Amino acid sequence: MFRSSTALRQRVLARLGALSMYRLVLLALATLAVIALVLSTLGVIVSPAPLEIIVSLVVLSVVVSGVDALVQRLLRLPWRVESSLVTALILLFVLRPGVEPPALLGLALAGALASLSKYLVVWRGRHILNPAAFGAAVVSIVGSFGAFSWLGTSASWWVGTPSLALPVLLLGLVVLWRTEKVRVVALFLVLAVATSVVRQFVQAQEVGLAADLGTALSFAVLQSPFLFLGAFMLSEPLTLPPRRRQQYIVAAVVGVLAGWPISIGGLFTLGQDRALLLGNLVAFAFALRGAVRLVLERRRAVTPTAQELTFRVAGRFAFDAGQYVELDVPHRRADARGTRREFSIVSAPADLPELRIAYRSGDAQHPSSYKRALAEIAPGTTLAVTGTWGDFVLPKADVPLLLVAAGIGVTPFVSQLRQLQAEGTRRDIVLLYVAASASELAFRDELAGTGVRTVVFTRDEPNDLPEHWTWAEGIRLDADGLARLVPDLATRHAFVSGPPRLIAELSPALRRSRGLTTDAFAGY
Repeated sequence: MFRSSTALRQRVLARLGALSMYRLVLLALATLAVIALVLSTLGVIVSPAPLEIIVSLVVLSVVVSGVDALVQRLLRLPWRVESSLVTALILLFVLRPGVEPPALLGLALAGALASLSKYLVVWRGRHILNPAAFGAAVVSIVGSFGAFSWLGTSASWWVGTPSLALPVLLLGLVVLWRTEKVRVVALFLVLAVATSVVRQFVQAQEVGLAADLGTALSFAVLQSPFLFLGAFMLSEPLTLPPRRRQQYIVAAVVGVLAGWPISIGGLFTLGQDRALLLGNLVAFAFALRGAVRLVLERRRAVTPTAQELTFRVAGRFAFDAGQYVELDVPHRRADARGTRREFSIVSAPADLPELRIAYRSGDAQHPSSYKRALAEIAPGTTLAVTGTWGDFVLPKADVPLLLVAAGIGVTPFVSQLRQLQAEGTRRDIVLLYVAASASELAFRDELAGTGVRTVVFTRDEPNDLPEHWTWAEGIRLDADGLARLVPDLATRHAFVSGPPRLIAELSPALRRSRGLTTDAFAGY
């Protein structure tokens, strides 16, 4: 069952990868805004009114985009209009819309604060706080004081209404599938709903009223902001820590605090936006490494269709073998896949300050705008990464391992095996390397130098294979082929890396393994 769900997840991820994360989130939020506007026009949503939604969105979009454009121009950064619109749309659903001057002023102030937080509340280029949550929280807290009560908006989370619950759930699931944060947000939802139900029972008991479990659950799920908060705000990668176990801790903190808002001195409560900000601070404590600058030193072709880029790290940097970086290559007229990509690190931690990544050059006739820009950067160019992420790391326990690499998906294994070699650690490892042809076997010499037993799956027979390498001789990498080549599969933990479609095809063949961990490259 687990392996089947893995295959399905990778097939969906392959399709969603055609869009960048920001583009997908923007489309999902825009769709939700259209649905809300239609429901408001039909009277299904009593408040806000259609005009309030439209005017509020226009004000938020103009202010956030304008402040972003101004600051990015001053800092000589590329203007990211998608990021601006995402922030504006999130604030639309979090704050109380309106058309009166005090409400519009409050919305404009929240939008400006949200935008400025991207550049002021940072650590080495990394966002510390969710921008939309910061803007909403400041305006809500300030507006709770008498001197500023004239501000006509505050965090109302009107998106938490039964009529929008299903659209938020479906659109949020698409976003979470793309960002692979379904389990993290699921933990948040379980804890937030459970805490909210307990709170409702406690408060009912305090005033002598009876509480109904069904009613409490309905309120927590359908009439609260939990679905929206988890799918579109908690899941933001730039404010999450790099490792999944750390993300679970953040999700738990935010879930409990959001489910039971704490009153601060009777003046205001730690509502859902403030709960998220506290979770952001916990995440920041886990990820102090922040953004890093990489200076390109050289590039080389590692196969006829794959390139390797070697960078020098400027500043402090650390990673675990098998993790990935998100590389930002600003360029004009970016297509739907945006200006950022995730790359597994080829080099080992022991190689720092040298850092290497590799990628497929792709179809020369129809390359993405990102690949065209990446192909044009010259030695000496400085690019930015926002940190390291990923749990595709080898277990510390000395268990037998099976590594399955599809094409350029071999990159994290090169890092892992070279790090083991640098540490002088020997482990029971078998590498299965799938490539279109013998000429597409990347990093052959480096892998051979690690001494790991390797089975090569190519259409043609490679020449001069190392003595511990074998050619599969036409054997398909399926359940029968695995049984023949790796008879002790049941004792090995399998790691599979490559394009999502190939991982989906290979996952059923690995059902007999001791465990399965996958790493996929989407959006290339």
